[in-house]
Amino acid sequence: MNWLKTIAAAAVLQAVAITPSLAGENLDQIKAAGVIKIGTEGTYAPFTFHDAANKLVGFDVEIGEAVAKQLGVKAEFVEGKWDGLIAGLDVKRYDAVINQVGITEARKQKYAFSEPYIASKAVLIVSEKNSDIKSFEDLKGKKSAQSLTSNFGKLAEAAGAELVGTDGFDQSIQLVLTGRAEATVNDSLSFLDFKKKQPQAPVKIVAEKADADYSGIIVRKGDDELVAAINKAIADIKADGTYKTISDKYFGADVSK
Repeated sequence: MNWLKTIAAAAVLQAVAITPSLAGENLDQIKAAGVIKIGTEGTYAPFTFHDAANKLVGFDVEIGEAVAKQLGVKAEFVEGKWDGLIAGLDVKRYDAVINQVGITEARKQKYAFSEPYIASKAVLIVSEKNSDIKSFEDLKGKKSAQSLTSNFGKLAEAAGAELVGTDGFDQSIQLVLTGRAEATVNDSLSFLDFKKKQPQAPVKIVAEKADADYSGIIVRKGDDELVAAINKAIADIKADGTYKTISDKYFGADVSK
């Protein structure tokens, strides 16, 4: 009866060979189900968080909903902690992750990304009264409020600034506002979010680094048709003004570039 086992084994191998996610297979399944499942944190304002009514909201949430609409399906969000969020793709907890996932070469080795849908830049922030600091070069000898282990802190230090240690963006801004520091090098998205909530705060951006960090929608490697469909959806919501509406709502500016 060994020949029966051989035939059975061959059948299993053949099934395994055709089972892996083929290009387009996941997109077809998503459209058949009428739902795209999206992994997100739900604790990362203003991108993905819960409002006073405990509803999941945020920039990334609305981008996910807009992309799903373009695909002709509904967005269903599955919340999880950041540490295991991307790994949830491996066990097929969801079809995509939208959670400010930076596009890096290391991640691209294992996963597929859409085109970028948001950009973040290092910006130099000072008090509106400050006329001495106009560029990163002007930081030399000045006090800059920074999280000491961050890349922003390293940028300020490389420019010759004297670092004043902080716990993050909010504290850095407060030190600039109170005059305990003359500047902070920080994230453009955090600044836009802050100014959206506190438009009267007397701080301004005087310079920005040309290089940006980009985030994309991340999916399993091999889902090529899904990536293509998501890329078209992103292009479409930019073309029809949906992206601008969402961007203005959360940041008061276009954050795609």
